[in-house]
Amino acid sequence: MTDTAASSVGPLVTGAEIARLAGVTRAAVSNWRRRYGDFPTPVGGGANSPLYALAEVQEWLDKQRKGQEVSPEVELWQAMRAVYGEQMIAGLAQVAEVLAGEAGSEVPEGIATRVQGLVRGEPTADVVNGLAERFMDSARRAGSDQVTSERVVRAVRHFAPRLAPDAAVFDPACGIGVLLLSVAPAATRCHGQELDVDSARFAQLRADLLGRSDVHIVAGDSLRADVWPDLKVDLVVCDPPSGVTEWGREELLLDSRWDLGTPSKAEGELAWLQHAYAHTAPGGHVLMVMPASVAYRRAGRRIRAELVRRGIVRQVVALPPGTATSHALPVHLWCLERPEHTGAADTHRTVRMVDLTDNSPDGDLKPRRDQVADVPLIELLDDTVDLTPGSHLRPRHRDYPGEYAALRKELENQIRRLAALPPVLSAGDGPGSLDGATTSVADLARAGLVTYEGQEPVSASDQLDTDYLQGFLRSSANARRTTSASGTYRFDGKGARIPRMGIDDQRRYGSAFRTLTAFEEGMRKVDELSRQLAEVARDGLATGALAPEE
Repeated sequence: MTDTAASSVGPLVTGAEIARLAGVTRAAVSNWRRRYGDFPTPVGGGANSPLYALAEVQEWLDKQRKGQEVSPEVELWQAMRAVYGEQMIAGLAQVAEVLAGEAGSEVPEGIATRVQGLVRGEPTADVVNGLAERFMDSARRAGSDQVTSERVVRAVRHFAPRLAPDAAVFDPACGIGVLLLSVAPAATRCHGQELDVDSARFAQLRADLLGRSDVHIVAGDSLRADVWPDLKVDLVVCDPPSGVTEWGREELLLDSRWDLGTPSKAEGELAWLQHAYAHTAPGGHVLMVMPASVAYRRAGRRIRAELVRRGIVRQVVALPPGTATSHALPVHLWCLERPEHTGAADTHRTVRMVDLTDNSPDGDLKPRRDQVADVPLIELLDDTVDLTPGSHLRPRHRDYPGEYAALRKELENQIRRLAALPPVLSAGDGPGSLDGATTSVADLARAGLVTYEGQEPVSASDQLDTDYLQGFLRSSANARRTTSASGTYRFDGKGARIPRMGIDDQRRYGSAFRTLTAFEEGMRKVDELSRQLAEVARDGLATGALAPEE
């Protein structure tokens, strides 16, 4: 539908806005779309972000009374949140056991009863898929990379090779199985391994409940204890842990998988890449989701050079910012292929570079002509072996003067806005004056005043301000309570405490905390803009596209 036609039906709303209207999660709206044939038809937007006529949505909600009644799915999810809290994956695995008829005594009776009541009216596959969608949605809203984002899954599916019906697919860090089950069609033989026992258990049970007898997922550390060392498959997909230095390098120094070179401690992603490549059959493919920095970090230069020299890396795709869940920085998709035989690299003398960083994360993944370059191997085999697509595309097509002027103006605007953000604060009653009457988040939760969205506690009552709550939870005092001896931060609702205040004072403090959060976000944006501006200026000066004024 055109914009003109869409505007004729009045205001439009997204799925997320429908969820807020109805007081349910985004996953619940997805379930309604799938289960109810009379759910309003999209009147705009794209396939991944449809828009609906607000009047039609309100009429449907009134007819179904979804806006007034809490659905059984939401009641189950809320009950699970109350019982499992941050251990939701363990809860998902236990509920999946109930659905599969394998439940033990550890499932709370109230939750088991809700599950059994739900499956009397819904197919088991819909129930388990709905739970998986709710967990993915809560992880997305919390900014967590605990599960592979829907956008990353869509990108991997788009760039994955077409598989034969009897193909085999492997994911060595499969989490709850989102990427593996989405990329591998039915009847494809699937193998997965996952370090977290509960995640692996839920992934296998979900596959079983979906009737996927061809799926085999086990728990274990793929790098240190490979369950299938002799497995060779047609396609390996993987969204590996990033930034992890304790991946087992000291124990694995002589491992035969390091055919391209032993990764440094800081290059755990290249260890995962070689592990994935070791499991490909001749002619098989690997699709790896990688942080953008892996393409140019000096520590990985030798391994990147071997990938290029042997003709293994066939394509690197820079995905749009926002594709990953927890940050707006771009990630890359590395597409590898194992040659059919030794010397096959001679037939592939280029690496295809695709730069989609100017695209919307929900937009078309088919690149334009100016976003693609087939770069000769010899051009990549320099001192840096930089596999960043933009490094090879932008010098060919980049408008340095226009880009520099736009970035400079945007930076000036951001700094101007940033200067006005810090709240006006006056002297208080002195350090420690708020330490007297405090309460714990655990007590607030027991009183029904707090609920959780992802890992973040939010107010569930008009007597508690969310910004006030979260502002005090991020204070240094609570950070000390929630930091382990090893220095890792993990929110602990039992230890965190906040002062007791009336709602008016809460809102006053909450407003100050809210502006400080906006200030921090603005600082991060200024930092990123500064980096981009310096990069454009330096490259423009070096290539002659820019010159200093006299």
